Amino acid sequence: MNQEENLLFKISTPEDLRKLNPTDLVRVCSELRQFIIEMVSRNPGHLGASLGVVELTVALHYVFNTPYDKIIWDVGHQAYGHKIITGRRDRFSTNRMYKGISGFPKMSESEYDAFGTGHSSTSISAALGMAVAAKRKGEKRQVVAVIGDGAMTAGEAFEGLNNAGIAKSDLLVILNDNNIAIDPNVGALKEYLIDITTSGTYNRFRNKIWNLLGRFNRLGPNARTLASQLEAGFKSTILDKSNLFEGLNFRYFGPIDGHDILHLTSVLQDLKRIPGPKLLHCLTVKGKGLKPAEENQTAYHAPGKFDSRTGVIIKTSNSGTPPTYQEVFGKSLLELARENEKIVGITPAMTTGCSMCIVNEELPDRIFDVGIAEQHAVTFSAGLATQGTIPYCNIYSSFIQRAYDQVIHDVALQNLHVVFCIDRGGLVGTDGATHHGFFDLAFMRSIPNMIVSAPMNSLELRNMLYTAQLEKNARPFSIRYPKGNGMVTDWHRPFEETEIGKARLISEGKDIAVLSIGHPGNFVIEAASKVASEGIAVTHWDMRFLSPLDAEALHSVFKRFRNIITVEDGVLKGGLGSAVIEFMCDNGYNARIRRLGIPDYFVEHGTQEELIRECGFDADSIAAVIREMVDGR
Repeated sequence: MNQEENLLFKISTPEDLRKLNPTDLVRVCSELRQFIIEMVSRNPGHLGASLGVVELTVALHYVFNTPYDKIIWDVGHQAYGHKIITGRRDRFSTNRMYKGISGFPKMSESEYDAFGTGHSSTSISAALGMAVAAKRKGEKRQVVAVIGDGAMTAGEAFEGLNNAGIAKSDLLVILNDNNIAIDPNVGALKEYLIDITTSGTYNRFRNKIWNLLGRFNRLGPNARTLASQLEAGFKSTILDKSNLFEGLNFRYFGPIDGHDILHLTSVLQDLKRIPGPKLLHCLTVKGKGLKPAEENQTAYHAPGKFDSRTGVIIKTSNSGTPPTYQEVFGKSLLELARENEKIVGITPAMTTGCSMCIVNEELPDRIFDVGIAEQHAVTFSAGLATQGTIPYCNIYSSFIQRAYDQVIHDVALQNLHVVFCIDRGGLVGTDGATHHGFFDLAFMRSIPNMIVSAPMNSLELRNMLYTAQLEKNARPFSIRYPKGNGMVTDWHRPFEETEIGKARLISEGKDIAVLSIGHPGNFVIEAASKVASEGIAVTHWDMRFLSPLDAEALHSVFKRFRNIITVEDGVLKGGLGSAVIEFMCDNGYNARIRRLGIPDYFVEHGTQEELIRECGFDADSIAAVIREMVDGR
């Protein structure tokens, strides 16, 4: 880009944007879209969602007085354009990099990020809180929540709408409707929105209705009341059904073209003058402006590196690299489902991400994508389990936090046979603090009836998936594993049962004991190899289960060793290290224990390797602690 001729490079803040003529906004949108394409092609991130809201982003900052007026971006995948025009253009090359700017809105990063988002469906509730606070303080502050049709499927979004409808605060919800989240959207709401957007009769009369209502609105409060009643009647009659949003006391406007920047700014200007809760339905195309991203929206949600001119994804060679945990999960589950007709899969809108799509291709009637609704996913699984079905409920670690009550109340309390496949356990990398999955070991461990396991590699994962469906293990069963390389190339072996609550002895030595759980056991093996050349012999136990713990293995360790290290990729408070210390106290042992894992703070973004090193449980850090303890320091 020629920066001297580029309007985008003259925009450091939205105040600069608002100095432009409306006719300049088309050019700004074109330049902003190209900037995003060029930057994300070199430094991977979330592409499609941000391309789809370029015009909406520019229109919002042009019309509203940000940061005084508040814009909340639900989830935040789509906020790259927002970041670029709010003072972070020159730092955008560091997006999602270690010590760089976050890939999601973050209050501590900018005053323009009105609310931190990374999980879906929080925007309406947060925006309502801000709107109510503004009303209490007598402030004429505009508050806008931008939420996608995928995020709108979650329960919290409806809770927020329901409350906002009676709060009567000045709140604008913009429904960014592109018919896709990461995978294509599912459910009745999707069909409802399609009905609205494809109603020829409704769309023919829409502009006439708006023009009529505009005249009423200029005549005073009584006329506006009459206008509202006429508006609701028109919409209900034309659509041949009551409007969902109108039924929740929201004034509904739309659908409109979310890529027509001039019309968008005009509509938003009008909506600023209308009091109370309002919803603007915008139709957009995810990946807009990059043809391959428009045609393959799932792949280009976060495509990695690609050619900015052609959009062709640059594939890296994985020859000889072990498959990911996710691939092994999908292929193993398919084998199990073929053999056991009771098995079904449930996922909250992550069919591709968790690789359940592998099962779906062959057995589509056995896979249930319930939309972005983790609470529903868990209780739906519980209902299936009551009827003899064996549900494998796959939810990312960071997202299963959203269904903790359902895990306890609906599954564990009733001792139902639900298998929780907790994907993305540990440090996920560049998605950062909102997506790291390091609380699940501690919070699952505290739940009665729950088997809590973590395989050290993909072969162990395969065998745990097999073990979990056995009739004798018909109880709540959680299996957690990280994002990425499963460490084993020849994983496709006959299934073997894993004995519940039994640890695995990896190596035996006289100097120190290291107890690990899950993937970090591979770092321990590497660390033990490093110190072996220095004459230090390590006993290494892969605990495999956090609940129940292998008491026999722990008795053996405490009887033999004065120095013990625990290693985990979960939060230290309440995890493996805590469990081992509790065991030591309960059984009258006395030893020096060093716990390595996630410290007591929210870890930011970076590569997995950088973050593991920061947290101090990479192979070099483990080796250093082994030396310190053996030397008596």
